[in-house]
Amino acid sequence: MSKIIPVILSGGSGTRLWPLSRKKYPKQYLALNGSMSMLQETILRLDGINNMSNPMIICNVEHRFLVAEQCKEVGIISPIILLEPVGRNTAPAIAAAALHSSKDFDESILLVLSADHVIKDIDAFHAAINIATNQAKKGNLVTFGIVPTDANTGYGYIKSAKKNNDGSHDVEEFLEKPDLQTALSLFKQGGFFWNAGMFMFKTNAVIEALSKHAPDIIEAIVNAVDNAKQDFDFIRLDKKAFELSPSDSIDYALMEKSKNVVVVPLDANWSDIGSWKTLYNISQKDKNGNVTKGDVTVKDTFNSYIYTNNHMVITIGVDNLIVVNTDDATLIASIDKVAEIKSIVEELQSLGRKEISENLKVYRPWGWYDSIETGRHFQVKRLHVNPGAQLSLQLHHKRAEHWVVVAGRASIVNGEETITLSEGESTYIAIGVKHSLENKENIPLEVIEIQSGTYLGEDDIVRFQDKYGRT
Repeated sequence: MSKIIPVILSGGSGTRLWPLSRKKYPKQYLALNGSMSMLQETILRLDGINNMSNPMIICNVEHRFLVAEQCKEVGIISPIILLEPVGRNTAPAIAAAALHSSKDFDESILLVLSADHVIKDIDAFHAAINIATNQAKKGNLVTFGIVPTDANTGYGYIKSAKKNNDGSHDVEEFLEKPDLQTALSLFKQGGFFWNAGMFMFKTNAVIEALSKHAPDIIEAIVNAVDNAKQDFDFIRLDKKAFELSPSDSIDYALMEKSKNVVVVPLDANWSDIGSWKTLYNISQKDKNGNVTKGDVTVKDTFNSYIYTNNHMVITIGVDNLIVVNTDDATLIASIDKVAEIKSIVEELQSLGRKEISENLKVYRPWGWYDSIETGRHFQVKRLHVNPGAQLSLQLHHKRAEHWVVVAGRASIVNGEETITLSEGESTYIAIGVKHSLENKENIPLEVIEIQSGTYLGEDDIVRFQDKYGRT
């Protein structure tokens, strides 16, 4: 029986939902539609499908520890995480997944999913996957087509042809995103589906098809996979080879050129969360039409989406608003104008604002840290060290550090001294002194780190020993 490998495209170049176009935390890693992140929901909705392997997740280097942590939180201990050195669209990413899979499972079937979709009818989703699996076993290239609910201009369309006995259709044509008049006509005609960007095909079938229709992509990605490096729990695709690949979507590179393409209709209450307005539309609302997440208090507030992940947000006498409050940015916009965030992001990028590319919370292989306060020649951070984890033995040339344990027990190397500190105890690490921090307990360790010096950048680190191979 063919093994099904879910390939989850995560952290790509799609529309960001966070208040600014966040490099660190795009929408798929955030709990926007429930208690789980969208990546976690994508993984969990596959539960119950026969012969499903652990997921293969394709993300960029900056998101790797966050992806690994979110997998661990939902019980996925050994995911395959491929790291894209640069963004090259979906065709090279899927080619990398197929080529890597072929090393161990030549007859496997890839189920390609995006990490930023919402699917509420899981039974209908599983039924569509079962149909797609049988079609893929025949060597067909399968795409999932969303049964349209309106004349939407935000998606490409798939024109179906002959209906097969299992409910799938042969594909006659792929259409670009239409204007409104064309979309109305397609919706009225019937026989058209929204292109959801979800696919299923045998590993060897997609490799052969890409070799025929996109040889430049396959040539580059073969070298990127063959020269990939194991980096702790991650696989780094070779940067030089990967950069040589053309940037193209799997639709353009393969699906539109192939003859053996079928579409499986999907009527499963699907949404592609591409904007705050879409998220508001699919969320459960209170009697006044509001959606609230976090510590929110409302009065005389109507038809609004209000999210906060830190301090309380209060609204009085407002209507038709998107309010999103985070640690380092707050967005307030009319629901009808929220799409204009793209122009604000471009303006902030031109001004060199650090909020576009930096975030207060940063994941590391040992846990994470977040910035509490920053000023002239000082910075205060909170370090969260996972059980059994350890920071590298290192030194800094331009800063000293003061560590205060606020939860757990810390095993510390400070120069020639090795000490254990409990809650409320602290130690000072002078400039140029080798030091390390380890959590030998089975509960998380939290440390307040006070940095002082003329330069506080993360690149002022000289590592001597590191269990994660970063020396």
